[in-house]
Amino acid sequence: MYRYVLRRLLLTIPVILGAIFLVFTIMSLTPGDPGTLILGMTADKEDIEALNRELGYDKPFLVRFFNYLADIIFRFDFGDSYRTRTPVFQEIFQRFPNTFYLAVGSMALSSILGISLGILSAVRQYSFIDTFFTVMAMFFAAIPGFWLGLMLMLVFSLRLGWLPSSGVDSWRCFILPTATLSAGGAAGLMRLTRSTMLETIRQDYIRTARAKGASETTVIWKHALKNALLPVITSMGMSFGASLGGAIIIETVFGMPGLGTYIVTSIRQKDVPAVSAATLLLSVLFCLIMLVVDLLYAFLNPRIKARYTS
Repeated sequence: MYRYVLRRLLLTIPVILGAIFLVFTIMSLTPGDPGTLILGMTADKEDIEALNRELGYDKPFLVRFFNYLADIIFRFDFGDSYRTRTPVFQEIFQRFPNTFYLAVGSMALSSILGISLGILSAVRQYSFIDTFFTVMAMFFAAIPGFWLGLMLMLVFSLRLGWLPSSGVDSWRCFILPTATLSAGGAAGLMRLTRSTMLETIRQDYIRTARAKGASETTVIWKHALKNALLPVITSMGMSFGASLGGAIIIETVFGMPGLGTYIVTSIRQKDVPAVSAATLLLSVLFCLIMLVVDLLYAFLNPRIKARYTS
């Protein structure tokens, strides 16, 4: 098992490097230069060229990229923001907790709702409850997240006045963004859980357990659920990554000072160090989440667990 964990950690290195290289390339190919964006269109051409030289934009692309990697690896220096001239990680970690709380909260809510409603729909197949939750899951999976956020804001903030529409001053500010971000994930997990539960309860060993006199509660929760959750757990890892990406849109809708709004602003200003550092953080976090998911999958699946420990 330790060798598997070490191998997975080593495999994350090319993934992270690839993500950084892709972002670095895209940002370099976008029109404009940092000197003009920082100083403005009315600045002297000599000042703009001097600033671009200071930032290393007089060097070839690959030289700038490997210099950036060398600063990260050997000095743990992610550079200063072109906009504020302050260390980018200092700015990122001021905003990252809001994004992390939003992503974790939405993942927890979508997992609880999606799995529980999926199990309920499976054991009540073809009933009104099954039909209702299936239709609702299709509805929330189809509507855009930004539209749902605007509708929730209109109803619960502007009309009823129950919840704030923006800010991060209290936990109440996270209710609407969390509900918005978790809706699509809960719908997907509900449909997947229902499908895997229906497939599992049709297996021979489930019929055997019922024939031996086991109660329906024991059959569902002890025998069927553990095997049915295996593909769901894998999907939960991907859903968490999608939540981190979806937070960019949701934070913009609700005006939250998180990592998403920071990335959007940095892209508009062609702030390469800021975008690259944020991408690095998200890549590392996503790789760690997928590692945890794989380990949990191996723990729940005896065949895979035996192969890893052998």
